[in-house]
Amino acid sequence: MQVLHSLNCLSVFIWIDSFYASGHLQKIFAAIGLKGLFMEYSNLNFIAGEWSAGTSEIENRNPSDLSDLIGMFAQASSDQLDATLHQARIAQTEWAAYGIERKYNVLMAIGTEMMARAEELGTLLSREEGKPLAEGKGEVYRAGQFFTYYAAETLRQMGEKADSVREGIEIDVRREAVGVVAIISPWNFPTATASWKIAPALAYGNAVVWKPANVTPASAVALVEIIARQDIPKGLISLTMGAGQSIGQKLVESPKVDAISFTGSVEVGKGIASAAVQNLTRVQMEMGSKNALAVMDDADISLAVSLALGGAFGGSGQKCTASSRLIVHQEVHDEFVDKLVTGAKTMKVGHALGAGTQIGPVVSEQQLSENMAYVDLAAKEGAELLCGGVRLEMATDGYYMSPGVFVATNNDMRINREEMFAPLACVIPVSGYEEALHVVNDTNFGLTSGIVTTNLARATHFRRNAKTGCVMVNLPTAGTDYHVPFGGRGDSSYGPREQGTYAAEFYTVVKTSYISSGQPS
Repeated sequence: MQVLHSLNCLSVFIWIDSFYASGHLQKIFAAIGLKGLFMEYSNLNFIAGEWSAGTSEIENRNPSDLSDLIGMFAQASSDQLDATLHQARIAQTEWAAYGIERKYNVLMAIGTEMMARAEELGTLLSREEGKPLAEGKGEVYRAGQFFTYYAAETLRQMGEKADSVREGIEIDVRREAVGVVAIISPWNFPTATASWKIAPALAYGNAVVWKPANVTPASAVALVEIIARQDIPKGLISLTMGAGQSIGQKLVESPKVDAISFTGSVEVGKGIASAAVQNLTRVQMEMGSKNALAVMDDADISLAVSLALGGAFGGSGQKCTASSRLIVHQEVHDEFVDKLVTGAKTMKVGHALGAGTQIGPVVSEQQLSENMAYVDLAAKEGAELLCGGVRLEMATDGYYMSPGVFVATNNDMRINREEMFAPLACVIPVSGYEEALHVVNDTNFGLTSGIVTTNLARATHFRRNAKTGCVMVNLPTAGTDYHVPFGGRGDSSYGPREQGTYAAEFYTVVKTSYISSGQPS
């Protein structure tokens, strides 16, 4: 660093230009006193192929340390959205005409760079979202795998041939791009969720206009910067940061959008669906959840506790797949609860970048306030708080909260009906397997569910009868693979599945062609 400090201005800018794509600029700029320059460039929107300022800016602060200003981030205007949608249509036509190997190279380059930079980009993610560093790095690496997986899918897009019922006619069935896809992604997995939407959209020949959550803009900028440097048409990817009520609403109402992929709350999702139907725009939505883990009397209790701790409190409970309902057979209830409370008390809450941190802060002051309101609600409903559920004062000023365990709850309580999105778990006692399955299914949601048992018959029956999109047997409810379909039932999901080959159902349209070639002369 002493060498860097000694460089004159000209040398610095030459060096910056030469190593722009190195991925370490934030740290380097900070070391040489040029952090502000980095922010000025990197925190812009990407409109019609150009980095552009907005009409205003918002602060992005580290929830682990509120004195740490990550940067000021531009907010897009309505005019900018119109411009980028116009250019996206032009870019999509050009991109769809690219050869499959050319598309493959683009997606592979994105994925491999993300995986290579997982530590750097994961650190940025954890810094702005609050999840422990290991989880942040893991998320970025997994996001890279989405791109490499869909890179391969560009080479596997096969059509079908069929014979007509009419003589002399053959039929060709193939998939084509939908067009311009609007992507609205959440803050809890700011890189992974966006990637599992953007990667298949590009793989199948679409253009993307992306509105990320305003809570985690830095990760969005970092991802778009990687994509924008690839061999793609101008305007194929757009970044339009802004409030959901303004930019998000205008985006879903636009007739220039052909499809909308959304992950977020049920309330917002219903609003998007209502707006989209006005233009008959296809929609894909992943929304709320109230996932249950059923622990049977024959379960390995140590395993069950481990699954419950990870599923309920991992990511500060801010996962759509989190186990917020723990449905426990009365024969093992007390033993399970004792070990669960002991485990919760020993989990280390701390700075997301701190060594050994298992639970970071929640993402924002608003989220913390909502979490504490649910703690108060639980008390009013008659639940007993055995540990945690309180705001913590740490060495740095942040949104810290201890993991809470409630007992003496039932499935009619609001804390067991509503998605809390908090490091809070509610234990519901049941008399046997049949009651456990009933309680698991007694919800408006249906994303994931799990059972802990050593009984094969129970496991098989549960797998077949649990009314959720994903079922886990002796595994945490939080944790899925990138090459198979993901999604739920009921209020949890609407539209085609995400991920794996099933993504083609949303990002493509089917064309059936009839060909009469006639007789050769």
